Amino acid sequence: MTTPPPAQAGMPLADVDTPALLIEMDAFERNLDTMARGIAAAGVRLRPHAKTHKCAPIVRRQMTLGAVGACCQKVSEAEALVQAGVPDVLVSNQVVGGRKIARLTSMASEAKVGVCVDDAHNVAEIGAAADGAGVSIDVLVEIDVGMSRCGVAPGEEALTLARQVAATAGLRFAGLQAYHGLAQHIRSHAERRAATDAAIDLTRSTVDLLGRQGIPCEIVAGAGTGTWEFEAASGVYNELQAGSYVFMDADYAQNLDATGAPVATFEQALFIYSTVVSSPVPERAVVDAGLKALSAESGAPEVADIESARVAGVSDEHTTIDLSNSNARLAVGDGVKLIPSHCDPTANLHDWYVCVRNDRVESLWPVVARGCIW
Repeated sequence: MTTPPPAQAGMPLADVDTPALLIEMDAFERNLDTMARGIAAAGVRLRPHAKTHKCAPIVRRQMTLGAVGACCQKVSEAEALVQAGVPDVLVSNQVVGGRKIARLTSMASEAKVGVCVDDAHNVAEIGAAADGAGVSIDVLVEIDVGMSRCGVAPGEEALTLARQVAATAGLRFAGLQAYHGLAQHIRSHAERRAATDAAIDLTRSTVDLLGRQGIPCEIVAGAGTGTWEFEAASGVYNELQAGSYVFMDADYAQNLDATGAPVATFEQALFIYSTVVSSPVPERAVVDAGLKALSAESGAPEVADIESARVAGVSDEHTTIDLSNSNARLAVGDGVKLIPSHCDPTANLHDWYVCVRNDRVESLWPVVARGCIW
């Protein structure tokens, strides 16, 4: 059940019910513009990952700025976006099981749909379902370029699977999926680049092998917020799947640029707005946002805009803030912005984005694919 929105357009930020998922619109829009300009300058395409935000209005803004569509990680996530009017989705994941495959093929009658594969039996199943439904599905063969998760080995294994896809009725071989997720959060710029360069080399050799066998790769996809500039400049990747750049989070803020300073390409735009509900001693404040309002698997959230404030602990319904080293003091009823450590799973905990500009609510956007995990 979708909960009622925690705010109304026009109200001041101080009146928003908490905890609330907050987008600072000025920073958010600058992030969209920065990525759109970078992608255009590199001469590649952007298919941003909607698993970050699960929100159709955000996809539409990205497409207005040039994105070719959206990535999704689950069929239900793609369904929610297609139902909301998104015309082009790639499920950048494996879709296994008769019911999920049937839903995938059904969706292909409403929008352009793509999927990733790394298994011959799965290719046959998807092809049979698509052919039976009279639709065509774009297929990317996923190769493992260092993630050690999904994907066949680059080279001959990828070639074998690509040949099968190309020969299967109902499917169209569209290219390769080559995502190195582990590289996104390598802190050192040099080490992050080295990991990405290794993935680029594996991808290039596979593209070249397929080309020599008469199998062109229309799409070579992958990349993320931490490495997109490397893939964009590679001359190999032509469709990038960065997602977190729209919001950023405390974990990405730890990545360093070539000078050793924190990467500043994108700004923090996503916050959990919370209220102080207890302040039993001056050095401690407790807010009403805990693990049910923000994800902490990548670490504790950070406190925004309060110098030297530190999160001392996070429980189900509370976050405890240590003010021992800060000159600031918080009273019951004060509003506090927290920066989540990981934006993607945090967004999945909320039904609404509260979009704020100059401390006033501008609009509310539904998290339409919240809970779409199957």
